[in-house]
Amino acid sequence: MRLIVADDTVLLREGLVGILERQGHQVVAQAATAPELEAAVHRAFDEGAPPDVVITDVRMPPTMSTDGLDAALRLRDRDPRLNLMLLSQYNAPSYASELFHRSPATQGSGASGTGGLGYLLKERVGRVTDFLDSLQTVAGGGMVIDPEIAARLISSRRSTLDGLSPRELEVLQLMAEGHSNLQIAALLHLSAGAISKHVSSIFLKLQLPPGEDNRRVRAVLTYLTARGE
Repeated sequence: MRLIVADDTVLLREGLVGILERQGHQVVAQAATAPELEAAVHRAFDEGAPPDVVITDVRMPPTMSTDGLDAALRLRDRDPRLNLMLLSQYNAPSYASELFHRSPATQGSGASGTGGLGYLLKERVGRVTDFLDSLQTVAGGGMVIDPEIAARLISSRRSTLDGLSPRELEVLQLMAEGHSNLQIAALLHLSAGAISKHVSSIFLKLQLPPGEDNRRVRAVLTYLTARGE
């Protein structure tokens, strides 16, 4: 994979680059600030060689607030196909929610032209196999959320999932795996109309009205956090 890595802590950034390069991946650019990150990604796109995944810290210079997250969202606005992996040392569910809720989405990850998203705590990088597996998932258009972040969200979401029927849970699981409505219909041997009705019912039960932005991403995030995945 072609990767861009951004983190203001030199030791962590170099350590991450070392892990990735030892696995045969190519780190095409590094950044220590949010503006440097945006410039590196724009340059890669302008050269016709966009990265497979952008890995960035949430809190970065110049303000050491959510500059990394904000830069990632701006990049995602430019091209929703961009795969993003956010890393943070803070167990702050609000950051993960902002990433997943504000990112553009259509009919599901990967297949619909929407890139993958990941949010992990930095300590997860030390579990190299788990981290690399998560990175591959995001590169493939999937979604990953750190189990510890999910655990912070689970209590408020589990009772909502309990209201779904077994078939709706099955449909939601396939949505979380990145399948479009047509793909789900084929997998479950149901009509596209039937799947559309199930999806509408899921949105209704999860209190995601038609005017809600990115309902599909919000539904999938609810499922993942409730399952602790």
